[in-house]
Amino acid sequence: MKEKKRNPFKLQEFRGINPEIVEKLKAFQIRTADQMLTAGKTKESRSELAQKTGVAESDLLELVKLSDLSRLPGVKGIRARLYYDAGIDCVEKMASWEPEALRLMVSKFVEQTDFDGIPPLPKEVRSTVENAQKLPSVVQF
Repeated sequence: MKEKKRNPFKLQEFRGINPEIVEKLKAFQIRTADQMLTAGKTKESRSELAQKTGVAESDLLELVKLSDLSRLPGVKGIRARLYYDAGIDCVEKMASWEPEALRLMVSKFVEQTDFDGIPPLPKEVRSTVENAQKLPSVVQF
């Protein structure tokens, strides 16, 4: 996967994130997915961040996982939320899937939950899994 210069993805753009949490993190200069990954990449750092910001560790972990998924090209606000809600909550899990099985599982998830979005197309899933397999791990869970 070629490294591209990308615009910072803002935490507020993740679907389903409480705006109050985003505001609390902004006060500590954490506004983007990359900043969230840096600030919360270990269990210890998330614990410290929770104490400093007043944001629950579970909310921080959710943001870290969404931020991890957003490292994948084409996976941002809605797609990151879709994969996260369907149980694919980090790049490592994404990398372990066979593309067609993932597409079928996510399509079934959208159907059963009335998720407000469409399932990915076969080419998109294939590309996403291939990219996930090439990305290094950056988060400790």
